[in-house]
Amino acid sequence: MAKSSGKKNAFYAQSGGVTAVINASACGVIETARKHKDKIGKVYAGRNGIIGALTEDLIDTSRESKSAIAALRHTPSGAFGSCRYKLKSLEQNRREYERLIEVFEAHNIGYFFYNGGGDSADTCLKVSQLSKKLGYPIQAIHVPKTVDNDLPITDNCPGFGSVAKYIAVSTREASFDVASMAKTSTKVFILEVMGRHAGWIAAAGAMASSEDCEIPVIVLFPEVTFNRRKFMQAVKAKVKQFGYVSIVVSEGVKSRDGKFLADQGLKDAFGHAQLGGVAPVVANMIREDLKLKYHWAVADYLQRAARHIASKSDVEQAYAMGKAAVELAIKGKNSVMPTVVRTSNSPYRWKVGEANLSRVANVEKMMPKSFISKDGFGITKKCRDYLGPLMKGEDYPPYGKDGLPKYVRLKNAPVKRKLGDFKV
Repeated sequence: MAKSSGKKNAFYAQSGGVTAVINASACGVIETARKHKDKIGKVYAGRNGIIGALTEDLIDTSRESKSAIAALRHTPSGAFGSCRYKLKSLEQNRREYERLIEVFEAHNIGYFFYNGGGDSADTCLKVSQLSKKLGYPIQAIHVPKTVDNDLPITDNCPGFGSVAKYIAVSTREASFDVASMAKTSTKVFILEVMGRHAGWIAAAGAMASSEDCEIPVIVLFPEVTFNRRKFMQAVKAKVKQFGYVSIVVSEGVKSRDGKFLADQGLKDAFGHAQLGGVAPVVANMIREDLKLKYHWAVADYLQRAARHIASKSDVEQAYAMGKAAVELAIKGKNSVMPTVVRTSNSPYRWKVGEANLSRVANVEKMMPKSFISKDGFGITKKCRDYLGPLMKGEDYPPYGKDGLPKYVRLKNAPVKRKLGDFKV
């Protein structure tokens, strides 16, 4: 790969659904870049992801204080704004790629750091190919992030551990509530969680039950075809044994005909089915078949924004991935992604690895069969051993006198535009 000559600026952007720790990765990128001023100039952030690059809507992070950037580590959501925008191929929309090069050249950008999931990895891969196809030297490094935990090669994805912790804690606490009312009122609680094709988040709900705190939990995975009869039998058995049951259902659960139970018939910006509302669907089935009183809830944005209960492992790995991305770029790497490599379960140990983006983009990592119990409604010990370390440790944000967490809001000072307008 041809290296760029002289000191170049860097472009960083956030993409897709944000997480409780994506800003920790941003912190890792910016702080590490600042330590290598001899090789990297300024770090420009794209306002609203890749759209910021296309429209030349850049943010000058050098205008932010050291303390403000450090505070990103404990601030949830996307500090620079995110987007759901997937670049078409060079052949389909050459003008977009030409525009990227125009913006990169105008602002002397030679490093591209894109923080996101599978679709973001695809965007990063396409940008990395600019050097060869359009003759502009750009080093593109993908920074892994996704609550769905479905990126391949890496042991886990930053953002997932905190969601897993939130869902496990929420399921346990709600279950205590239901148990209190089960004698005369609610007997079923249903929690809907994210996960289109992979049931990693739903699996975390089963962690609410442990040897020292047994709780009746049924999990509905996207990887297991929904069988209404078997499901009702499981619900009935749990209620008979414990007096109540908690159900954690993934938004991506499908019926025998291959359709999502929660398919609204709408599509998102990436062309995926717009899901949501599977909890009331399941609740209505229980009402019709078993006549049991229920309550349901949708974790939705709460699960991915809950920085107040983030996993310490997750925060550390998110920062490490941002830091490693810069270090890979400095070494001259292109079209790669830093990864988490687990070296030990007990005690939990991990190190930073590296994966080629051609092996990451557009590939989803599903729950292994060995992680799902034989009845299809729970998790195995192997899964518990995997999930446990990712949820451990607390990394609380600072709290103010009002009892609320103190999160940073950056200045997000714009970089002066040098080019004409561009519509996306």
